[in-house]
Amino acid sequence: MNSWRDFAKERLADIGKMAKDQTAKNLGLEFLNYTARYKYTYNFTWLGSPIIQFPQDILAMQEIIWQVKPDLIIETGIAHGGSLIFYASLLEIIGNKGKVIGIDIDIRKHNRREIEKHPLFKRIVMLEGSSIDGDIVRKVKSLAKKRKRILVALDSNHTNDHVLKELQFYSPLVTKGSYLVVFDTVIEDMPKDSFPDRPWNKQDNPKTAVRKFLRSNRRFVIDRDIDSKLLITVAPGGYLKCVKD
Repeated sequence: MNSWRDFAKERLADIGKMAKDQTAKNLGLEFLNYTARYKYTYNFTWLGSPIIQFPQDILAMQEIIWQVKPDLIIETGIAHGGSLIFYASLLEIIGNKGKVIGIDIDIRKHNRREIEKHPLFKRIVMLEGSSIDGDIVRKVKSLAKKRKRILVALDSNHTNDHVLKELQFYSPLVTKGSYLVVFDTVIEDMPKDSFPDRPWNKQDNPKTAVRKFLRSNRRFVIDRDIDSKLLITVAPGGYLKCVKD
C-alpha cells in the first residue's frame, strides 16, 4: 500500500493532468449551467441548516480551514446561515477560540431564530447591514483586533462595484497564508442573462471585480490548484491566497 506521501504525489500528478484537460473543464461548467435551472445549490444542508453551495466548494473550504486554522472567519452574506454553521463546526473541531462573523443587509427573523438556537451559535456573531457600510466595516475591524489568523469569504451582493469595495475593505484583514475567497465568480462564465432578476451579469460580477483588484494588489494570488481539482465550482479564480504580510 502506498504511503500518504506517495498518495499525495500521485494525486498532484493527476490534478496537473486534469488541469490541462479542456474537455473536463467544459463538462464541469456544463454541469453547473445545466443544473442551475433546478437550483442545485439549494439541495444541501450542514448539520441541519440549509447551505447554498456546491458540495465541491464546501469540501474545498474545509481543506483550507483545516490547513489555515483561522481564529476568525468573516463571511458576507448569510441567507439561511448554513455556511456560518459550517464554519463554526470546523472551528469547534479545530478546538481554538475561533469565531465566525456573518454580515447581511437583511437577516430575516426566521433565519436568525434558527441560527441562534443552533448548538454552534456560541461561535457566531451576526451583523445586520451592508457589508460595505462604514459602520459595519468598523465593527468588523474592531472584532478582528488581536486575531492572529483571519480568513474572509465574500458571498453577498455579486455586482462588480459591490464586490470590489468588499475586496478593498476586507482584504487588509486577511493574514499571510490564509485566504480571501470570492464566491460566484462563475457568473462571468455562464450564459448572458442567466440572472434576469438580479443586478449582476457578464462583465459585472465578482470575477470582473477580482480582476480589477488583482491588478493593483500584490498580496494575493489565485490558487489555481484548487480550481484544477474541483472542476465544478462557483468560484473559479476566486480562491485567493494571501502571500504577503
